[in-house]
Amino acid sequence: MQLAAIIVSLVLTAVGVALFSRAVAQIYRFVRLGQAVPAGTRTDAPVARTVTVAREFLGHTRMNRWAIVGVAHWFVAVGFLSLILTLVNAFGQLFQPDWTLPILGGWLPWEVFVEFIGTMTVVGILVLIAIRQLSVPRRLGRKSRFAGSTAWQAYFVEFIIFTVGLAIMTLRGLEGALHHVDHYEPAYFLSYPLVLAFDGLSTGTLENIVYLVAMIKISVSMIWMITVGLNTDMGVAWHRFLAFPNIWLKRNASGGTSLGPLLPMTSGGKPVDFEDPGEEDQFGVSQVEHFSWKGLLDFSTCTECGRCQSQCPAWNTGKPLSPKLLIMSLRDHAHAKAPYLLAGQNTDTTPATALTEAQRPLIGTAEEHGVIDPDVLWSCTTCGACVEQCPVDIEHVDHIVDMRRYQVMIESAFPSEAGTMLKNLERKGNPWGLAKKKRLEWVSEVGFDVPVVGKDIDDLTGIDYLYWVGCAGALEDRAKKTTKAFAELLHIAGVSFAIMGGDESCTGDSARRLGNEFLFQQLGQNNVEMLDTAFGDTPAKRIVATFPHCFNILADEYPQLGGHYQVIHHTQLLQTLIDDGKLIPVTPVEGLITYHDPCYLGRHNKVYTPPREIIGRVPGLRNEEMHRHKERGFCCGAGGARMWMEERIGKRINEERVDEALALNPDIVSTACPFCLVMLSDSVNGKKNEGKAKDDLKVVDVAQLLLESVQHTPETAPEEPDTVRA
Repeated sequence: MQLAAIIVSLVLTAVGVALFSRAVAQIYRFVRLGQAVPAGTRTDAPVARTVTVAREFLGHTRMNRWAIVGVAHWFVAVGFLSLILTLVNAFGQLFQPDWTLPILGGWLPWEVFVEFIGTMTVVGILVLIAIRQLSVPRRLGRKSRFAGSTAWQAYFVEFIIFTVGLAIMTLRGLEGALHHVDHYEPAYFLSYPLVLAFDGLSTGTLENIVYLVAMIKISVSMIWMITVGLNTDMGVAWHRFLAFPNIWLKRNASGGTSLGPLLPMTSGGKPVDFEDPGEEDQFGVSQVEHFSWKGLLDFSTCTECGRCQSQCPAWNTGKPLSPKLLIMSLRDHAHAKAPYLLAGQNTDTTPATALTEAQRPLIGTAEEHGVIDPDVLWSCTTCGACVEQCPVDIEHVDHIVDMRRYQVMIESAFPSEAGTMLKNLERKGNPWGLAKKKRLEWVSEVGFDVPVVGKDIDDLTGIDYLYWVGCAGALEDRAKKTTKAFAELLHIAGVSFAIMGGDESCTGDSARRLGNEFLFQQLGQNNVEMLDTAFGDTPAKRIVATFPHCFNILADEYPQLGGHYQVIHHTQLLQTLIDDGKLIPVTPVEGLITYHDPCYLGRHNKVYTPPREIIGRVPGLRNEEMHRHKERGFCCGAGGARMWMEERIGKRINEERVDEALALNPDIVSTACPFCLVMLSDSVNGKKNEGKAKDDLKVVDVAQLLLESVQHTPETAPEEPDTVRA
């Protein structure tokens, strides 16, 4: 028995180590196929990055949001890495059944650690197996986060972990029997029942069982290495290794998610100069090798857990986009095409399968044999739910926008409705195509003076804040309600503010997220020049915005264009004014309210508390959260330029969100974003017409609520208009 165990174990080990080592080299060469990234952007602050990896792994900061799943996965992950020495111990036991590790092998803390982690690894994987079985796609369909995942790989990994865990504990029991443990000892505090079970067997029998179990442990481990060595695209296994570099190399060294600003468009690792682009510059991504090496690492790291899919508003409303399936498709395509790329695109030395894969268009319909269907690409709202939930820090939104950039700027291939928005931005500087003078019409509708830069004042010297009204806030009827309410609150609080003179343009959010980086650059540079002129020598360049998308662009993306400002959202300023006693809510606003988190205020910029604080300070309101809120908040459907595109597939996203709100039977639905206000209002008005919502149900911005409590009585509060979305 011993000789057979040694031969089987050593042969499998030789094959496993060889194939696994080859696979590591293959993945390294594969990742290097990607484009360079700007120098220092992924390797700055190495100490902070290392701390981030340690915190995310040891604390399981993403996984633990999923309660029992996170705890179970923690034990499995820690057991996988920390119990590797038990494999070494098994090799020793092939030659000497009672062999133990030098130094550690008799040290009580180590013995207790192995007992506890070994047992909990088995328990943890059983929990994960049960959870998977309760959520199998054949039972839940699209609602299963495992829909589309490669099932056999998951089952294989679960079997391996379970078997190895059982082998560890069985060997512990055999060790105790061989060492003649005849009473309870802390070193065997969990395996002691096994020690008793083996008690009474002869030494020869115990030794043969040790050889057998050690061989099983080693063989199963090496079969795992052989399998993953032959499948370099097996993310469910490789993420155990690739997650560490992928997290270390994430966009933000401090550990923040890769949300907020989009990355500048680069080619060959350098930002594209749109005033004088190089002849060889690549605009966006049209081939998988145009992604950065970090993108290729992202694809290989995906563990197919489906957390991104379960939170995606597009997938949840019947659309073809699943962030998980998109990443899996890019991964499979990239790995299949890799031999062609590694051969220097030499068709003579490329395998036929790789050559066939290389001929596929990256974006194309099923008939075109495309890797990513256009409907998948254009379903994304860039809400960031996928990035927020991904436990291995994959940057889905950046990759989607990179593909959109090529489609828009080179192929001019995008939904036709969005073309109208782009033309309006080019000609009039706003997505509605309205005259510039209309930006200032709301000023005449308030009962106090609003200084206009360039008209009433030369610059912002002595002014507390520049109020960036934005296109929606100045031009859309419902958003104008918020604009006037916020301006009136600033006036009541004695805060001096001014607005731009009407020559400003849209910040370019929709253009950029649609993929028209060139137009964003034009609009942004124009605005930065105007803002710098308006602020002049003012040391504190403070801007307040009511539109989260403008807030995000001004604060996070204009620095890429040389515009550096202190930007806050209007809810942040209003909370401060309440705390300082400059605004005092006194009039009760009765009713049940539920608050909708705008994606670009919440997930992208982590502003969750101020709107809720304001609501909490208004007398009479009873706040109740929707099931999906804060980090898991559900998109309204307007982001990613979807505001300007029709939803022709599945259920409308705003309908899904309003249905969730109506389940609470609220009197007020509140938000803090003009786009959200429009989308939610449209759906609520439709529900009213269908008799599915209260006739007096209001959809309002938190600024309107606060103004109602500060100044208005409930009887004189403004009513919602019946206008529809443009």
